[in-house]
Amino acid sequence: MKFAKSSDQRGRVLTALGNMRQQLGLVLGAAQSARAAAEAELDRLRLEQRIVHAGIGKADPEDLRHPALASVREQLNAVQAAFYAEAATVPGRLRQLVADTAPGAASRPPSDWLGRVGTGTLKVPPLWRIGSSTVDSTGPFPVAVPLLDESHLAVTTAPKTRAAAEALVEALLLRVLSSMEPGAVRVHLWDVGQLTAVLPNLYPLSRTSAVTVYDPARLDDLLEELAGYVRRTHAQTMQAGHHSLRSMREALGQRTEPWRIVVFFGNGEDWTREQLRELKRIAGGALAAGISLIGIDLPTMFGGGVENIRLLDEQHAVTSMTGPDILVDLDPPIPAGEVSGAASRLAEALIAKQGGPRSFNDLLPAELGQESSAKELRAPVGFFEGDPVEVVIGDGTPHALIGGPSGSGKTNFLYALLGSLAARYPPDELALYLLDFKEGVSFAGLAPGRRDASWLPHARLIGVNVNTDREFGLALLRFLADELRRRSAAAKEHEVTDLAELRRQDPAGHWPRIVAVIDEFQYLFAGRDTVTNQATALLEDIARRGRAQGIHLILASQDIAGIDAFWGKPAVFEQCTLRIAMPKARRVLAETNNAAVAAPKWHAVVNHDSGVAHGNQLAHVPDASSRDIFSSLQRKLWELYADEHQRPRLFDGAHSPILEHIPAFAALTPGGRPRALLGQSIDVEDTACAADLFNAPGRNLAVLGTAAAEALSIMDAGGKSLARQYQPHEVEFLVCCLVDRCAPAVDHLVQTLKAEGHLVEMLHEEELGARMLKLVEEPSDRARILLLYGVDAVLPLLEAKKPGELKSGLDHFRAVLKQGPTRNVHTLGWWRSTARLKDTLGFGGTDDIGAWAALDVQGSELSQFAAGQVVHWSPRPGRALFFDRSTHVSPEVMIPFDRPEF
Repeated sequence: MKFAKSSDQRGRVLTALGNMRQQLGLVLGAAQSARAAAEAELDRLRLEQRIVHAGIGKADPEDLRHPALASVREQLNAVQAAFYAEAATVPGRLRQLVADTAPGAASRPPSDWLGRVGTGTLKVPPLWRIGSSTVDSTGPFPVAVPLLDESHLAVTTAPKTRAAAEALVEALLLRVLSSMEPGAVRVHLWDVGQLTAVLPNLYPLSRTSAVTVYDPARLDDLLEELAGYVRRTHAQTMQAGHHSLRSMREALGQRTEPWRIVVFFGNGEDWTREQLRELKRIAGGALAAGISLIGIDLPTMFGGGVENIRLLDEQHAVTSMTGPDILVDLDPPIPAGEVSGAASRLAEALIAKQGGPRSFNDLLPAELGQESSAKELRAPVGFFEGDPVEVVIGDGTPHALIGGPSGSGKTNFLYALLGSLAARYPPDELALYLLDFKEGVSFAGLAPGRRDASWLPHARLIGVNVNTDREFGLALLRFLADELRRRSAAAKEHEVTDLAELRRQDPAGHWPRIVAVIDEFQYLFAGRDTVTNQATALLEDIARRGRAQGIHLILASQDIAGIDAFWGKPAVFEQCTLRIAMPKARRVLAETNNAAVAAPKWHAVVNHDSGVAHGNQLAHVPDASSRDIFSSLQRKLWELYADEHQRPRLFDGAHSPILEHIPAFAALTPGGRPRALLGQSIDVEDTACAADLFNAPGRNLAVLGTAAAEALSIMDAGGKSLARQYQPHEVEFLVCCLVDRCAPAVDHLVQTLKAEGHLVEMLHEEELGARMLKLVEEPSDRARILLLYGVDAVLPLLEAKKPGELKSGLDHFRAVLKQGPTRNVHTLGWWRSTARLKDTLGFGGTDDIGAWAALDVQGSELSQFAAGQVVHWSPRPGRALFFDRSTHVSPEVMIPFDRPEF
């Protein structure tokens, strides 16, 4: 039993081992078969690889006869047949593609377009022909490269191929210029190796805006100009909601800016690191701004999309567009004479399209007064390359600084600006306040005159010849500060923050934008005195807060280098983000911006970016200030608006006003508190300086100084104005002339007073003391006015006492000065020195002289008559310092009225 069981187990083990041997045999057989098949397939693939690499036509016959490749030969023959069938259609398809994407001059032979004027405006060909190539017997096909809005070009030359590179670029530029309408494309040429002859065949176009040639030593200027253009264009497109100039052009359906092609002939020379960095920055944003760069042998690669052209010899090249295996046959150069002739015809077409040189009338709109100033003021002031250059005054550029030396065209620019603004905005939208500090009459023609009765309806104030009247500039700033406060209060009431919102919330209000032009404004700060301090503070406040309330400053000067008042106080200049620099102007633009140095005559550099170089816009300013040019526009505006607007206030510092012509004199009537008009106030409003002669102590007037003409004027004006306020016989004038040479003028005044029906008594110096006693002791039923000329001359006589008398005539005169005003007796006296006035008043102080007008008297002598305050006054011809203790905080300058000599 035991042996039977053991034998059975052994049989089972042998059976299992046999089965395992059988399975292992099957596996090894399958593996050997798979290996043989894999080795055969590998041999076949290696043979196929050799055939494909060599080409079926050049393969080893032994390989082709290999039995394993029977099916491969059939497959390869089929693929080869399909390939050659497909390849045969490629040249034709390429020809059709170029014809579709590069129509007209972009791909046609030069004979079809050379010298013809293009008409393309919006749709730009994406490809431009440079040559042709051939791949088989089907014939050549054109080779074109992308350019405008698509790509930059980088050209690399081989030895002795400079002429071929120039011919390539020249033909390419001519194709572009001949495809687009005149003025749509502008070419900028720079060559480090050529002083003047950069593509000389194109030079006929350099007299237009189509081609600009740059000095090889001024590469930095060209890069700054391009960077500024890219920044400006980017800002414009982004503000309009577009990512590029092309998308904005397609959305608007019109061209807003020209395309630009900038050609750099580098000759492989090194650039500075900063120049290379700037070029790459420009290239990165240039295509979006409509700028295409063409670089020949530059030491760097452009940023952004770039197409590369590598010249192999004078006739052949390879491009990144076609790949290194396609040899490009460059188009033959166009003969120089034909290029020059074509350039001339294109230049003539551009000049004809632009209408030749632009005039002042080209700045004006088709219809006058159609714009609103709610958001900003915008007006062209000149032209660059045929297109208008605008000045924008608003929240972004609230104030302007204009600089230019004498003869640079600053006044002409101001006229162009004012005319362009006035033509676009009606007087209800724009109010002008014009002030000229230099000795001239730049703005005088804008007010009515003897030759021309018209005026500029937008002007509210015109000040000329005010170089010695700094107080008038201060008065203008005070007026603007008051207007600023008024507008701020209205904005607060309506809960708004700017002028546009105020006008929406208060449509019935009168809120025009105010533009104050101050020419030679540095005169405001010519002295270290109160005028300078107050003007500085006011100007800074208006500059900071004026933008929100629609009050704008335009400050013009020949040279701002000497304005010490603003060192350490840059608030005004920082707010003047609009800078206009005339040729050779200094320190108007940023320190590193030298654009004004190279600006030609009759041009201006307009910069809305605080003078930084990238904001430069060069503008040719047409003649706006010659005779009959601006006046013709002014007359049209006058005829259109004069019935609804008052004539402007004209302040001419070179002419003294006439008493009878001022509104204050015409408004005087009998009754009420009498006022003695003394001179014209230096103020924005046409007002007079006057002393109120009411019944209160001290209501007397003293005229101080030896300037006889001005003293007589003040006395004469006081007498005439007082006489106008009384009915006949209501007032008695007591007149005493103690200066012989003044007798004719005094006699004339006496006759005038008598002719008006007033009582007049002439007093002699011997009876003056007795008459003073009588005035003190005797009451009167009428007002009495003492007009005393040269009081200091009679003081010795008045001081003398007669025997037996306790008081002298001088004592009686002092009593009249002290008590007279309360009894309706007022004195208007002329003293030729402050010391003699002090002697006249005695120890009683100065209270009995409530008002005084000083002529050729130093300010230090007047402090005792001005409540002890320091008086800043340096005498000047035709001016007086007036102080009335009842109304003035400090003295004010006035202009005595003009009076005829007798």
